[in-house]
Amino acid sequence: MFETVTDLQTTLAAQRYVCDHALATALFLALKLRRPLFLEGEAGVGKTEVAKVLAAVLDRELIRLQCYEGLDIHTAVYEWDYARQILQVRLMEAAGQIQMETAQQALFSPAFLLKRPLLKALESSERGAPVLLIDELDRADEEFEAFLLEVLSDFQVTVPELGTIRAAQPPIVIITSNRTREIHDALKRRCFYHWIDYPDEEKELAIVHARLPHIPEALARQVVAFVHALRGEDLYKLPGVAETLDWLAALGALEQTSLSEPAAAATLGALLKTREDIQRTQGMLGNLLP
Repeated sequence: MFETVTDLQTTLAAQRYVCDHALATALFLALKLRRPLFLEGEAGVGKTEVAKVLAAVLDRELIRLQCYEGLDIHTAVYEWDYARQILQVRLMEAAGQIQMETAQQALFSPAFLLKRPLLKALESSERGAPVLLIDELDRADEEFEAFLLEVLSDFQVTVPELGTIRAAQPPIVIITSNRTREIHDALKRRCFYHWIDYPDEEKELAIVHARLPHIPEALARQVVAFVHALRGEDLYKLPGVAETLDWLAALGALEQTSLSEPAAAATLGALLKTREDIQRTQGMLGNLLP
């Protein structure tokens, strides 16, 4: 797959993902040891993008499970297609073929099974096992976390009507968390853990160059310096790398070549996402701008 950490890092860079040595090492070891990679960090630092880029470089299907409060087995694993089952019962009644045993076998067959992300991830294709992204696990309930622990332990799911479905080849699993709550240690022990912090100015500038090569150099440097200074302020939600890129894209769309106070004030909505943060930052523009 990848011979060395440097090989992996170079391959990701070719896909415009700037990856430091520590993250590349964590990803390399997770692949070599065939363990899930648990990525934790602030929102917007590139956790989700790791799975997307990895699927692209390996030419594997990306299966994403977006977590949220109330996520349950029917949304994450499988459910039966009740509408089609009822229609099938009506057709069987019309044909006079209703027999309890045969009807049950027909109705609870794979043809009526709706596969959700976790069950889909247990299936391999000609391209190989998929990349399974379990995104923002901290948003899900602890009950789902316990179920996920069982799935990741053996990479199998039991459907009572069909039996146990096992993965012939385990998927490549990337789990992300914004740390809005603590994830149970039992699940973390199944994974290779890595924390992704905000990048330093040099790395963030490299990310900008990779993602937005058309942005003028002076503007890129000014925005990166501004964002780094802003992260030292007491804001409700600090801007991530994703917001830096969004802000630069907005300034580029306005054909700005440098960061002026009027342009910054008018476009802060691309960088900050609460009224309070925008108002506080507008009052500090004179001090933050070069």
